[in-house]
Amino acid sequence: MTFEVLAEPHRRLILDLLLEQPRSVGELVEATGLSQPGASKHLRVLREAGLVAVRPEAQRRWYELRAEPFRELADWLEPYRWMWEDRLDRLGRYLDEEASQ
Repeated sequence: MTFEVLAEPHRRLILDLLLEQPRSVGELVEATGLSQPGASKHLRVLREAGLVAVRPEAQRRWYELRAEPFRELADWLEPYRWMWEDRLDRLGRYLDEEASQ
């Protein structure tokens, strides 16, 4: 389910914004260009997936990332890391060589 939730570009953008700091729905609407109902829909999906938490404060609702699901995702991906690390190392060496020429 987590990968399905993360597949949607607007949800990834919201997560990127929440990585910086907790935000209200209004701030997320302004930063993403989504309508308020659209942003709320994506936040509901993220909340139901356990990726974000909501904290009511007076009339506002603050959304923030939950670390646990991302740790679980990172732990699950760890055995596959070798597939991209080697390629990134080669790319880094190539870029270093190009920069030194």
